[in-house]
Amino acid sequence: MIFPLIFFLVFACVQIFTSAAFIAVNKLMGGDGTLSTDMQIVAMAASSLIIIIIFTATHWAHPTKDYMQTRPWGVLTWSVMAALGAVVPSMWIQEQMPELPNIVEQQMGDIMMHRGGYFVICLLGPVAEELVFRGAILRSLLHWKSEYQWSMISLSAFYFALIHFNPAQMPHAFVIGLLLGWMYQRTRSIAPCIAFHWANNTVAYILFRVYPDPSYRLVDIFSGQQRSVGAAVLFSLFILLPALYQLHLRMKSQKA
Repeated sequence: MIFPLIFFLVFACVQIFTSAAFIAVNKLMGGDGTLSTDMQIVAMAASSLIIIIIFTATHWAHPTKDYMQTRPWGVLTWSVMAALGAVVPSMWIQEQMPELPNIVEQQMGDIMMHRGGYFVICLLGPVAEELVFRGAILRSLLHWKSEYQWSMISLSAFYFALIHFNPAQMPHAFVIGLLLGWMYQRTRSIAPCIAFHWANNTVAYILFRVYPDPSYRLVDIFSGQQRSVGAAVLFSLFILLPALYQLHLRMKSQKA
């Protein structure tokens, strides 16, 4: 099916062309083409807003109030709890894997430390990404091959990982994409996905602000105590697993 690939390419092209436009303006104003952190944040905000406008105006994504009118406060709450419970286990698993290139480490670090970083990373970013990757790409994939739901969810998660353009982030993004895909498949709404995505990015933002050294590992955060790391992973699982179970109970399966 060609539409999901088109949605992916539109998302990528908007990001690339928006950055290119800001770089061109910088050069016209006598700069060297290197964007300051302020301008990077403005460019990120602009690309997210353009993506939201394009995908809603074209009806490629169909956000509606229907799901929120059912007052799914329990689902939204447990979505946030699942995100909180997933942070430490995800960090621990990533630390056990071979180290992958982190090609945007410095750039993302500067944005995280900027006063406007929270707005683009934790607020605008999740809305734009969920609108595209679950609200457009996964929706069309499930409509195309509804009998192969997990295959379609996996494909959308692959697109989600790929769009991060950063090998170090891709494994985590793929796993989170599977979870978000499951949530969308059950509810046919991006609202729980946005709640999870917002909480995930907010925790990452706070952790980076507290521990800005990218070489920091869990064992460093817990003062070199491996036993404390194990206890933190176990405690987090006691949050994550019940949250997933509650979501399973509360998210009623919806047909496309």
